[in-house]
Formats: sequence, structure tokens, C-alpha cells
Amino acid sequence: MLKKDLVTDIDAIHTDKVELLLKSMSESEDYALLTKFFKIFADETRLKIIAALNTSELCVLDICSVLNMTKSAVSHQLSTLRQMRVVKSRKEGRSVFYSLDDEHVTQVFEMGLAHVVHTKGKGEE
Repeated sequence: MLKKDLVTDIDAIHTDKVELLLKSMSESEDYALLTKFFKIFADETRLKIIAALNTSELCVLDICSVLNMTKSAVSHQLSTLRQMRVVKSRKEGRSVFYSLDDEHVTQVFEMGLAHVVHTKGKGEE
């Protein structure tokens, strides 16, 4: 890509950096999936479920008790979380137990929570 091919009002474009970035950026499909993944974290109920499961594996009724929600409401949210591979389940007799799918989910949740707790009260600049 040549400098003249770039749409900009600035004369100081760094074509070497732009070329490198264009080559290293993920496919558009990856960004679409990442958007869906982060939308999971944009719901307070799902975040509370993730927080509970970040502590220990729980059955649906345990989650209902913690969140003071109906079984159908919790099951609906768990279904969404399973579809996006945020939680996984295992069956034991008639009970289904849920846990976070992997360490990445734990890290995203804990880093996000640490960020908001750290920045709470700082206000916008």
C-alpha cells in the first residue's frame, strides 16, 4: 500500500507501521466473535453468574439461591453462557453442575473487575 492510497488529512502517516498492522490484524470473523464474547459481559445477571462460578462449581439451584432468581431465568442465562463457551456443564445424577469454561474466562472477568474497582471514584477526565 502506498501513502497516496491511504485516506487521511495528515501528512505524517507511517506507512511501515500501517503495513505491519494490516498484516498482523486478525480476520474480521475473529473480531465478530470477540464482540459477541464481550457482549456476554455486558449483562449484570450474567456477570453475577460468572462471579459465582468463579468461586466454585455450582448447580442451577445453588445459582438461583445466590442470585434470588427463578430456575428458568438462570437456565436461560446459563444457556447463553454455554453457547459462547463461557461456562461448561457436567451431569451428576439428576443435577447439572456448572463451572467456568477455562482460565481465559476467569482472567477476563478478574481483570475487568480489578479495573473497575481500581478506577472507581476516579471520575472521568
